[in-house]
Amino acid sequence: MQTDDLIERAQAWVAQDPDAETRDELNDLIVAAQAGSADAVADLHSRFDARLAFGTAGLRGEIAAGPNRMNRVLVAQAAAGFARYLLDHADGQTPSVVIGYDGRKNSDVFARDTAELMAGAGVRAVLLPRLLPTPVLAFAVRHLDMSAGVMVTASHNPPNDNGYKVYLGGENHGSQIVSPVDAEIESRILEVAAGSVLDLPRSDAYEVGADDIERAYIDATASVASTTAARDAVSFAYTAMHGVGWRTARDVFAAAGFAEPTVVTAQIDPDPAFPTVAFPNPEEPGAMDLSFEAARASGADLVIANDPDADRLAVAIPDASSDAGYRRLSGNEVGAILGWRAARLAEAAEGPDQAAFGTLACSIVSSPALAAVAEKYHLDFANTLTGFKWVSRATGLVYGYEEALGYLVNPETVRDKDGISAATAFLDLANSLAADGKTIADHLDEFAETFGYFASDQISIRVTDLSQIGRIMAALRATPPSAIGDVTVQQIDDLIDGFGDLPPSDVLRILLADGSRVMVRPSGTEPKLKIYIDASSSDGTVAERRATATARVAALADGMRELTAL
Repeated sequence: MQTDDLIERAQAWVAQDPDAETRDELNDLIVAAQAGSADAVADLHSRFDARLAFGTAGLRGEIAAGPNRMNRVLVAQAAAGFARYLLDHADGQTPSVVIGYDGRKNSDVFARDTAELMAGAGVRAVLLPRLLPTPVLAFAVRHLDMSAGVMVTASHNPPNDNGYKVYLGGENHGSQIVSPVDAEIESRILEVAAGSVLDLPRSDAYEVGADDIERAYIDATASVASTTAARDAVSFAYTAMHGVGWRTARDVFAAAGFAEPTVVTAQIDPDPAFPTVAFPNPEEPGAMDLSFEAARASGADLVIANDPDADRLAVAIPDASSDAGYRRLSGNEVGAILGWRAARLAEAAEGPDQAAFGTLACSIVSSPALAAVAEKYHLDFANTLTGFKWVSRATGLVYGYEEALGYLVNPETVRDKDGISAATAFLDLANSLAADGKTIADHLDEFAETFGYFASDQISIRVTDLSQIGRIMAALRATPPSAIGDVTVQQIDDLIDGFGDLPPSDVLRILLADGSRVMVRPSGTEPKLKIYIDASSSDGTVAERRATATARVAALADGMRELTAL
């Protein structure tokens, strides 16, 4: 694109932008570009040469001006395009949408814009009454029997990001969208983008949801706790990671009868700047340091952490070998023992003379441990593509998880990952174990004795140039490895055109001669290439099983670093 054309497009964007901050930002760039600044021209190219694509994860990006950023113009186009999609599929009925938002910068603004544009287009719009966790919005889609839901959040992305997640009701049961719906919505967004957002009809005739929506979520989520033992035996520290989880989680924990947690005061209230963490993601190094500090001071049995929109759960347990005094469990460890809990509940629900019924599901990059649980309890098992839009759609689902700290423990209530209900299930499990004089660490050993020890690791290669990810994937496809380290590669499954029941996805699954597995895929939400490594052992004592599986994973990790070195 020539510089004159680029500047003309930027000026047209400014003319329709209702946000003074992004108008000023873009005007400054235009002036600098007209004065000959190469940096300003490059910045304009990065904003206008492409646009944020609407995919199955909706939209997510940095808050700034231009079509390749998150801003009020882009959100208006998305809202109006989604409204057209809903109207096109309304079958003569008035479609409806419930809209939620978290505490990130502009979340409330984007949510109100969406409500006004939906109402202006003729869609019944219900705006949740305050900033609330993503699981409450996912719950509201089903609770209110809405056609759709929109959640304005960027979950655990960096502070200046925001995003736009979309759910569908009806036969979709409140799950996030999957293909080809995303492409249909995107086409309508592009129709809207051909004109000015200033010409789109707006209306303040949207509804504001009642407080009883959150109350209904709290009651339903508290009921996840099922132990008949004392529920306040386990002490825990809690952090909301500067997000919106605490108010709702506090009321759920109280309703369930759990002990009152020690809160991480510096992180308990919503703060879009996320001042105490480099990345507001419990998986990132250092993110849970303050919660470990609070746990040490109070002598807590557990640490419970939600990410900023509270759809993820992180758990840490005491560990004398750690300098912090606590060890964060991996998503696979939490996922496995919550899956074991779900299997036992399914078995109990059917009675002693009946086979357990239902499906345990996890994403293809999650540990094979859950499949072992399903096999032992004669439950169905589903391996899905990554993302709860897929996990939540498993037939007969009773429990689902993915290794990135996402868990679905009550699919009859919420069809998305839910960090608050997962925390409730985990605390329920911990209190049940405490009644028998056991800890979560003991339970992990019992899992290894029963099913084998499953070790896992993840390598994340963060890039500044997205083309680097494509080059690595292309190289692995062009020259498939015959071995990783000293272990022979037995089979490579390329999911790019689909595989078995799995839809097409940019994933390589590498199966090794010793039963280990490596998965390679680009991240769907961040500029990363992700590598997932899994190995297991059922030979010897728990300690011997742990040592064998852990050594296999470490060797494969070293081999994959060599294969993917930039």
